[in-house]
Amino acid sequence: MHLHRRELLAAGGLLTGAAMTGLARAAIQAAGELKPSTLPPPIGRDERLARLARARSLMQANDIGAIIVESGPSLDYFTGVRWGRSERLTGAVIPATGDPIIVTPFFERPSVEESLGIPAEVRTWNEDEEPLKLIADFLGERGLGSARIGMEETNRYFIIDRLGQQLPSARVVSANPVVRGCRMIKTAPEIALMQAASDLTLATIADVHGKLKEGMTPADISAMMEAGMVARGGTNPWALVLLGEAAAYPHGSGKAQSVKRSEVVLIDTGCSVRGYQSDISRTFVFGTPTAEQRKVWDQVARGQQIANAAAKLGAPAGSVDDAVRRAYESWGYGPGYKLPGLSHRTGHGIGMEGHEPVNLVHGEATPLAPGMCFSNEPGIYLPGKFGIRLEDCFHMTPAGPKWFSVPPKSLEDPIGRSGA
Repeated sequence: MHLHRRELLAAGGLLTGAAMTGLARAAIQAAGELKPSTLPPPIGRDERLARLARARSLMQANDIGAIIVESGPSLDYFTGVRWGRSERLTGAVIPATGDPIIVTPFFERPSVEESLGIPAEVRTWNEDEEPLKLIADFLGERGLGSARIGMEETNRYFIIDRLGQQLPSARVVSANPVVRGCRMIKTAPEIALMQAASDLTLATIADVHGKLKEGMTPADISAMMEAGMVARGGTNPWALVLLGEAAAYPHGSGKAQSVKRSEVVLIDTGCSVRGYQSDISRTFVFGTPTAEQRKVWDQVARGQQIANAAAKLGAPAGSVDDAVRRAYESWGYGPGYKLPGLSHRTGHGIGMEGHEPVNLVHGEATPLAPGMCFSNEPGIYLPGKFGIRLEDCFHMTPAGPKWFSVPPKSLEDPIGRSGA
Protein backbone atom coordinates (compact mmCIF):
# COMPACT_ATOMS: atom_id res chain seq x y z
CA MET A 1 0.00 0.00 0.00
CA HIS A 2 1.36 3.43 -0.96
CA LEU A 3 1.72 5.90 1.86
CA HIS A 4 2.27 9.62 1.53
CA ARG A 5 5.06 11.17 3.60
CA ARG A 6 2.67 12.55 6.19
CA GLU A 7 1.02 9.14 6.57
CA LEU A 8 4.43 7.55 7.11
CA LEU A 9 5.29 10.14 9.74
CA ALA A 10 1.89 9.74 11.38
CA ALA A 11 2.34 5.98 11.42
CA GLY A 12 5.39 6.51 13.59
CA GLY A 13 3.02 6.99 16.51
CA LEU A 14 1.85 3.40 16.13
CA LEU A 15 5.38 2.05 15.95
CA THR A 16 6.62 3.69 19.13
CA GLY A 17 3.86 2.74 21.54
CA ALA A 18 6.36 1.21 23.94
CA ALA A 19 7.81 4.70 24.53
CA MET A 20 4.42 6.27 25.22
CA THR A 21 4.01 8.31 28.39
CA GLY A 22 1.72 7.15 31.16
CA LEU A 23 -0.53 10.16 30.59
CA ALA A 24 -1.05 9.17 26.97
CA ARG A 25 -1.76 5.56 27.93
CA ALA A 26 -4.39 6.71 30.41
CA ALA A 27 -6.02 8.92 27.77
CA ILE A 28 -6.15 6.02 25.33
CA GLN A 29 -7.75 3.76 27.94
CA ALA A 30 -10.35 6.44 28.62
CA ALA A 31 -11.14 6.67 24.89
CA GLY A 32 -12.13 3.01 24.98
CA GLU A 33 -15.11 3.95 27.17
CA LEU A 34 -16.58 6.35 24.60
CA LYS A 35 -19.85 5.46 22.88
CA PRO A 36 -19.53 5.22 19.07
CA SER A 37 -21.23 7.94 17.05
CA THR A 38 -24.42 7.23 15.15
CA LEU A 39 -23.27 7.02 11.55
CA PRO A 40 -25.18 7.54 8.28
CA PRO A 41 -25.90 4.42 6.21
CA PRO A 42 -23.34 3.17 3.69
CA ILE A 43 -23.64 3.92 0.00
CA GLY A 44 -26.37 1.71 -1.41
CA ARG A 45 -27.31 0.02 -4.65
CA ASP A 46 -29.55 2.85 -5.93
CA GLU A 47 -26.76 5.37 -5.44
CA ARG A 48 -24.30 3.23 -7.42
CA LEU A 49 -26.80 2.65 -10.20
CA ALA A 50 -27.23 6.42 -10.47
CA ARG A 51 -23.44 6.75 -10.72
CA LEU A 52 -23.35 4.25 -13.56
CA ALA A 53 -26.10 6.14 -15.37
CA ARG A 54 -24.12 9.35 -15.00
CA ALA A 55 -20.95 7.63 -16.23
CA ARG A 56 -22.75 6.29 -19.31
CA SER A 57 -24.09 9.75 -20.11
CA LEU A 58 -20.61 11.25 -19.83
CA MET A 59 -19.12 8.48 -21.99
CA GLN A 60 -21.64 9.15 -24.72
CA ALA A 61 -21.04 12.90 -24.50
CA ASN A 62 -17.28 12.40 -24.80
CA ASP A 63 -17.28 9.67 -27.47
CA ILE A 64 -15.86 7.04 -25.13
CA GLY A 65 -17.04 3.49 -25.72
CA ALA A 66 -16.05 2.09 -22.32
CA ILE A 67 -13.86 2.84 -19.34
CA ILE A 68 -11.50 0.51 -17.51
CA VAL A 69 -11.14 0.96 -13.75
CA GLU A 70 -8.76 -1.19 -11.73
CA SER A 71 -8.95 -1.83 -7.99
CA GLY A 72 -8.97 1.24 -5.81
CA PRO A 73 -11.42 3.97 -4.78
CA SER A 74 -12.93 4.39 -8.25
CA LEU A 75 -13.72 0.67 -8.47
CA ASP A 76 -15.44 0.90 -5.08
CA TYR A 77 -17.23 4.07 -6.19
CA PHE A 78 -18.85 2.49 -9.22
CA THR A 79 -19.22 -1.16 -8.21
CA GLY A 80 -18.87 -1.49 -4.43
CA VAL A 81 -15.91 -3.86 -4.88
CA ARG A 82 -13.25 -2.99 -2.29
CA TRP A 83 -10.01 -4.59 -3.36
CA GLY A 84 -6.32 -3.87 -2.91
CA ARG A 85 -3.92 -3.63 -5.82
CA SER A 86 -1.40 -6.36 -6.53
CA GLU A 87 0.27 -7.83 -9.59
CA ARG A 88 -3.00 -9.71 -10.22
CA LEU A 89 -5.53 -7.53 -12.00
CA THR A 90 -8.96 -7.00 -10.51
CA GLY A 91 -11.00 -4.32 -12.25
CA ALA A 92 -14.16 -3.32 -14.04
CA VAL A 93 -15.00 -2.55 -17.63
CA ILE A 94 -17.94 -0.16 -17.77
CA PRO A 95 -19.38 0.26 -21.29
CA ALA A 96 -21.38 3.23 -22.50
CA THR A 97 -24.36 0.89 -22.93
CA GLY A 98 -25.18 -2.27 -21.00
CA ASP A 99 -23.92 -3.74 -17.75
CA PRO A 100 -20.26 -3.75 -16.68
CA ILE A 101 -18.08 -6.77 -16.15
CA ILE A 102 -15.70 -7.44 -13.28
CA VAL A 103 -12.42 -9.17 -14.14
CA THR A 104 -10.63 -10.96 -11.29
CA PRO A 105 -8.53 -14.07 -10.64
CA PHE A 106 -10.56 -17.29 -10.48
CA PHE A 107 -9.68 -17.98 -6.86
CA GLU A 108 -10.70 -14.46 -5.81
CA ARG A 109 -14.21 -14.60 -7.25
CA PRO A 110 -16.09 -15.44 -4.01
CA SER A 111 -14.32 -12.66 -2.10
CA VAL A 112 -14.87 -10.09 -4.84
CA GLU A 113 -18.55 -10.97 -5.15
CA GLU A 114 -19.10 -10.30 -1.43
CA SER A 115 -18.94 -6.53 -1.91
CA LEU A 116 -20.24 -6.27 -5.49
CA GLY A 117 -23.11 -3.81 -5.33
CA ILE A 118 -24.34 -3.59 -8.94
CA PRO A 119 -25.52 -5.96 -11.67
CA ALA A 120 -22.30 -7.16 -13.32
CA GLU A 121 -20.96 -10.37 -14.78
CA VAL A 122 -17.80 -11.60 -13.06
CA ARG A 123 -15.28 -13.01 -15.51
CA THR A 124 -12.31 -14.85 -14.08
CA TRP A 125 -8.85 -15.74 -15.26
CA ASN A 126 -6.47 -18.46 -14.11
CA GLU A 127 -2.84 -17.94 -13.19
CA ASP A 128 -1.59 -19.06 -16.63
CA GLU A 129 -4.02 -16.80 -18.52
CA GLU A 130 -3.91 -13.16 -19.63
CA PRO A 131 -6.58 -11.02 -17.89
CA LEU A 132 -6.39 -8.34 -20.58
CA LYS A 133 -7.62 -10.92 -23.09
CA LEU A 134 -10.86 -11.12 -21.10
CA ILE A 135 -11.19 -7.36 -21.39
CA ALA A 136 -10.34 -7.39 -25.11
CA ASP A 137 -12.87 -10.16 -25.73
CA PHE A 138 -15.59 -8.24 -23.88
CA LEU A 139 -14.90 -5.08 -25.85
CA GLY A 140 -15.06 -7.07 -29.06
CA GLU A 141 -18.39 -8.61 -28.05
CA ARG A 142 -19.81 -5.13 -27.48
CA GLY A 143 -18.54 -3.85 -30.84
CA LEU A 144 -15.94 -1.66 -29.17
CA GLY A 145 -12.82 -3.20 -30.67
CA SER A 146 -11.81 0.07 -32.33
CA ALA A 147 -13.60 2.46 -29.96
CA ARG A 148 -12.07 5.05 -27.70
CA ILE A 149 -11.40 3.28 -24.39
CA GLY A 150 -11.02 5.45 -21.30
CA MET A 151 -8.37 4.61 -18.69
CA GLU A 152 -8.94 5.74 -15.11
CA GLU A 153 -6.02 8.04 -14.36
CA THR A 154 -4.48 5.86 -11.64
CA ASN A 155 -4.53 2.65 -13.71
CA ARG A 156 -1.07 1.13 -13.98
CA TYR A 157 0.80 1.14 -17.27
CA PHE A 158 0.77 -2.64 -17.71
CA ILE A 159 -2.99 -2.48 -18.30
CA ILE A 160 -2.58 -0.08 -21.22
CA ASP A 161 0.43 -1.95 -22.60
CA ARG A 162 -1.11 -5.40 -22.49
CA LEU A 163 -4.52 -4.23 -23.72
CA GLY A 164 -2.70 -2.87 -26.76
CA GLN A 165 -1.15 -6.27 -27.34
CA GLN A 166 -4.54 -7.99 -27.14
CA LEU A 167 -6.55 -5.35 -29.01
CA PRO A 168 -4.26 -3.23 -31.24
CA SER A 169 -7.22 -1.41 -32.80
CA ALA A 170 -8.39 0.08 -29.47
CA ARG A 171 -7.76 3.79 -28.99
CA VAL A 172 -6.81 4.48 -25.37
CA VAL A 173 -7.82 7.89 -23.97
CA SER A 174 -8.16 9.44 -20.53
CA ALA A 175 -11.28 8.51 -18.55
CA ASN A 176 -11.07 11.77 -16.60
CA PRO A 177 -14.13 13.32 -18.28
CA VAL A 178 -16.12 10.37 -16.93
CA VAL A 179 -14.51 9.42 -13.63
CA ARG A 180 -13.75 12.95 -12.50
CA GLY A 181 -17.07 14.09 -13.90
CA CYS A 182 -18.77 11.66 -11.50
CA ARG A 183 -16.53 11.57 -8.43
CA MET A 184 -15.89 15.31 -8.14
CA ILE A 185 -19.59 16.01 -7.62
CA LYS A 186 -20.66 14.54 -4.29
CA THR A 187 -24.27 13.61 -3.61
CA ALA A 188 -26.20 14.05 -0.37
CA PRO A 189 -25.33 10.54 0.94
CA GLU A 190 -21.64 11.20 0.31
CA ILE A 191 -21.80 14.61 1.99
CA ALA A 192 -23.47 13.02 5.02
CA LEU A 193 -20.65 10.49 5.41
CA MET A 194 -18.00 13.19 5.09
CA GLN A 195 -19.83 15.28 7.67
CA ALA A 196 -19.85 12.35 10.08
CA ALA A 197 -16.12 11.78 9.57
CA SER A 198 -15.45 15.47 10.16
CA ASP A 199 -17.58 15.60 13.31
CA LEU A 200 -15.90 12.70 15.04
CA THR A 201 -12.46 13.98 14.05
CA LEU A 202 -13.16 17.43 15.47
CA ALA A 203 -14.57 15.94 18.67
CA THR A 204 -11.38 13.93 19.10
CA ILE A 205 -9.18 17.00 18.54
CA ALA A 206 -11.14 18.85 21.22
CA ASP A 207 -10.70 15.97 23.65
CA VAL A 208 -6.98 15.56 23.02
CA HIS A 209 -6.36 19.31 23.19
CA GLY A 210 -7.67 19.30 26.74
CA LYS A 211 -5.27 16.49 27.68
CA LEU A 212 -2.00 17.88 26.32
CA LYS A 213 0.81 17.83 28.86
CA GLU A 214 4.36 19.12 28.79
CA GLY A 215 6.78 16.43 27.66
CA MET A 216 4.30 14.53 25.49
CA THR A 217 5.73 13.37 22.16
CA PRO A 218 4.20 13.26 18.67
CA ALA A 219 3.77 9.50 19.19
CA ASP A 220 1.76 10.14 22.36
CA ILE A 221 -0.55 12.65 20.71
CA SER A 222 -0.95 10.62 17.51
CA ALA A 223 -1.90 7.52 19.47
CA MET A 224 -4.45 9.48 21.51
CA MET A 225 -5.97 10.92 18.34
CA GLU A 226 -6.16 7.56 16.59
CA ALA A 227 -7.70 5.82 19.62
CA GLY A 228 -10.29 8.57 20.01
CA MET A 229 -11.37 8.49 16.37
CA VAL A 230 -11.71 4.70 16.38
CA ALA A 231 -13.71 4.79 19.63
CA ARG A 232 -16.11 7.29 18.05
CA GLY A 233 -16.68 5.08 15.00
CA GLY A 234 -13.98 6.15 12.55
CA THR A 235 -11.73 3.77 10.65
CA ASN A 236 -8.24 4.11 9.17
CA PRO A 237 -7.34 7.02 11.46
CA TRP A 238 -4.12 8.96 11.06
CA ALA A 239 -2.58 11.93 12.84
CA LEU A 240 0.48 13.95 11.91
CA VAL A 241 1.72 15.84 14.98
CA LEU A 242 4.35 18.57 14.61
CA LEU A 243 5.83 20.32 17.63
CA GLY A 244 7.82 23.54 17.82
CA GLU A 245 10.10 24.15 14.85
CA ALA A 246 8.87 20.96 13.14
CA ALA A 247 5.58 22.77 12.47
CA ALA A 248 7.47 25.02 10.04
CA TYR A 249 7.76 22.07 7.65
CA PRO A 250 4.31 21.03 6.34
CA HIS A 251 4.98 17.29 6.55
CA GLY A 252 7.27 17.42 9.52
CA SER A 253 10.69 16.39 10.69
CA GLY A 254 12.22 13.18 11.98
CA LYS A 255 13.98 15.01 14.81
CA ALA A 256 12.98 14.30 18.42
CA GLN A 257 10.14 16.54 19.58
CA SER A 258 8.13 17.05 22.75
CA VAL A 259 5.53 19.50 24.00
CA LYS A 260 7.21 22.57 25.51
CA ARG A 261 5.96 25.78 27.06
CA SER A 262 5.13 28.57 24.59
CA GLU A 263 5.73 26.32 21.59
CA VAL A 264 3.42 25.38 18.77
CA VAL A 265 1.46 22.10 18.64
CA LEU A 266 0.16 21.34 15.13
CA ILE A 267 -2.21 18.38 14.65
CA ASP A 268 -3.16 17.40 11.08
CA THR A 269 -5.55 14.48 11.28
CA GLY A 270 -8.46 12.56 9.84
CA CYS A 271 -10.19 9.23 9.40
CA SER A 272 -12.71 7.42 7.25
CA VAL A 273 -16.43 6.78 7.72
CA ARG A 274 -17.75 4.09 5.38
CA GLY A 275 -15.06 4.97 2.85
CA TYR A 276 -15.29 8.78 3.04
CA GLN A 277 -12.57 10.97 4.49
CA SER A 278 -12.04 13.84 6.89
CA ASP A 279 -9.00 16.12 7.08
CA ILE A 280 -8.68 18.78 9.77
CA SER A 281 -5.68 20.69 11.10
CA ARG A 282 -5.49 22.68 14.31
CA THR A 283 -2.56 24.64 15.70
CA PHE A 284 -2.33 25.53 19.38
CA VAL A 285 0.30 27.10 21.57
CA PHE A 286 1.01 25.18 24.77
CA GLY A 287 1.14 27.86 27.43
CA THR A 288 1.43 31.56 26.64
CA PRO A 289 1.82 32.41 22.94
CA THR A 290 4.42 34.90 21.78
CA ALA A 291 3.36 38.02 19.90
CA GLU A 292 4.71 36.54 16.66
CA GLN A 293 2.83 33.25 17.12
CA ARG A 294 -0.40 35.13 17.75
CA LYS A 295 0.14 37.39 14.73
CA VAL A 296 0.75 34.47 12.35
CA TRP A 297 -2.14 32.43 13.79
CA ASP A 298 -4.49 35.38 13.20
CA GLN A 299 -3.17 35.80 9.65
CA VAL A 300 -3.83 32.16 8.82
CA ALA A 301 -7.33 32.42 10.29
CA ARG A 302 -7.86 35.44 8.05
CA GLY A 303 -6.44 33.48 5.10
CA GLN A 304 -9.09 30.80 5.56
CA GLN A 305 -11.82 33.43 5.41
CA ILE A 306 -10.30 35.00 2.29
CA ALA A 307 -10.29 31.57 0.63
CA ASN A 308 -13.88 30.96 1.70
CA ALA A 309 -15.02 34.29 0.25
CA ALA A 310 -13.25 33.55 -3.04
CA ALA A 311 -14.90 30.12 -3.45
CA LYS A 312 -17.71 31.30 -5.73
CA LEU A 313 -19.76 29.07 -8.00
CA GLY A 314 -18.36 29.17 -11.51
CA ALA A 315 -15.02 30.64 -10.45
CA PRO A 316 -11.86 28.75 -11.46
CA ALA A 317 -10.63 26.57 -8.59
CA GLY A 318 -7.24 28.23 -8.88
CA SER A 319 -8.70 31.66 -8.15
CA VAL A 320 -9.15 30.65 -4.50
CA ASP A 321 -5.40 30.07 -4.17
CA ASP A 322 -4.69 33.31 -6.00
CA ALA A 323 -6.85 35.33 -3.61
CA VAL A 324 -5.03 33.98 -0.56
CA ARG A 325 -1.61 34.49 -2.11
CA ARG A 326 -2.38 38.12 -3.00
CA ALA A 327 -3.25 38.84 0.63
CA TYR A 328 -0.19 37.01 1.96
CA GLU A 329 2.11 38.89 -0.40
CA SER A 330 0.59 42.18 0.79
CA TRP A 331 1.53 41.11 4.34
CA GLY A 332 5.14 40.51 3.33
CA TYR A 333 5.12 36.75 2.65
CA GLY A 334 6.26 34.97 -0.49
CA PRO A 335 6.03 36.02 -3.26
CA GLY A 336 4.22 33.06 -4.73
CA TYR A 337 5.21 29.80 -3.06
CA LYS A 338 8.43 31.13 -1.51
CA LEU A 339 9.11 31.03 2.22
CA PRO A 340 8.39 32.44 4.69
CA GLY A 341 4.81 32.13 3.56
CA LEU A 342 2.52 29.53 2.00
CA SER A 343 4.62 26.92 0.19
CA HIS A 344 1.78 24.55 -0.76
CA ARG A 345 -1.61 24.88 -2.45
CA THR A 346 -4.48 26.44 -0.53
CA GLY A 347 -6.53 23.24 -0.70
CA HIS A 348 -7.09 19.85 -2.25
CA GLY A 349 -10.10 17.87 -3.34
CA ILE A 350 -11.39 15.31 -0.85
CA GLY A 351 -13.93 12.51 -0.82
CA MET A 352 -13.21 8.79 -0.90
CA GLU A 353 -9.54 9.77 -0.89
CA GLY A 354 -7.92 12.31 1.39
CA HIS A 355 -6.40 13.97 -1.67
CA GLU A 356 -8.27 13.77 -4.96
CA PRO A 357 -8.87 16.04 -7.97
CA VAL A 358 -9.12 18.93 -8.31
CA ASN A 359 -6.98 21.26 -6.18
CA LEU A 360 -7.25 24.87 -5.09
CA VAL A 361 -3.94 25.72 -6.73
CA HIS A 362 -2.71 28.47 -9.04
CA GLY A 363 -3.61 27.74 -12.65
CA GLU A 364 -6.40 25.22 -12.00
CA ALA A 365 -9.17 26.28 -14.39
CA THR A 366 -11.91 23.82 -13.37
CA PRO A 367 -14.96 25.90 -12.39
CA LEU A 368 -16.35 25.42 -8.90
CA ALA A 369 -19.70 23.64 -8.91
CA PRO A 370 -22.22 22.35 -6.34
CA GLY A 371 -21.10 19.06 -4.81
CA MET A 372 -17.36 19.70 -5.07
CA CYS A 373 -15.45 19.21 -1.80
CA PHE A 374 -12.15 20.76 -0.77
CA SER A 375 -9.83 21.44 2.11
CA ASN A 376 -9.13 25.09 3.02
CA GLU A 377 -5.64 25.21 4.57
CA PRO A 378 -3.62 28.33 3.77
CA GLY A 379 -0.83 27.74 6.29
CA ILE A 380 2.06 30.10 6.95
CA TYR A 381 5.50 28.61 7.60
CA LEU A 382 8.56 30.35 9.06
CA PRO A 383 11.57 28.02 8.60
CA GLY A 384 13.70 27.73 11.72
CA LYS A 385 10.86 29.07 13.90
CA PHE A 386 7.38 27.52 13.62
CA GLY A 387 4.42 27.10 11.30
CA ILE A 388 0.69 27.61 11.66
CA ARG A 389 -1.87 25.55 9.75
CA LEU A 390 -5.62 25.66 10.19
CA GLU A 391 -7.48 23.30 7.90
CA ASP A 392 -11.20 22.84 7.47
CA CYS A 393 -13.02 21.16 4.61
CA PHE A 394 -16.06 22.50 2.80
CA HIS A 395 -18.45 21.55 0.04
CA MET A 396 -19.92 23.77 -2.62
CA THR A 397 -23.71 24.26 -2.52
CA PRO A 398 -26.03 26.27 -4.79
CA ALA A 399 -25.64 29.06 -2.20
CA GLY A 400 -21.82 28.85 -2.09
CA PRO A 401 -19.34 27.09 0.19
CA LYS A 402 -20.51 25.30 3.35
CA TRP A 403 -18.08 24.16 6.04
CA PHE A 404 -17.87 20.58 7.24
CA SER A 405 -16.04 22.02 10.26
CA VAL A 406 -16.21 25.72 11.08
CA PRO A 407 -12.76 27.26 11.66
CA PRO A 408 -11.78 28.52 15.11
CA LYS A 409 -11.68 32.26 15.71
CA SER A 410 -8.86 32.68 18.20
CA LEU A 411 -5.96 30.97 19.98
CA GLU A 412 -8.04 31.13 23.15
CA ASP A 413 -10.81 29.08 21.52
CA PRO A 414 -8.84 27.04 18.97
CA ILE A 415 -11.19 24.15 18.15
CA GLY A 416 -14.06 25.56 16.08
CA ARG A 417 -17.30 23.65 15.67
CA SER A 418 -19.19 21.31 13.39
CA GLY A 419 -20.63 22.74 10.20
CA ALA A 420 -23.66 20.45 10.38
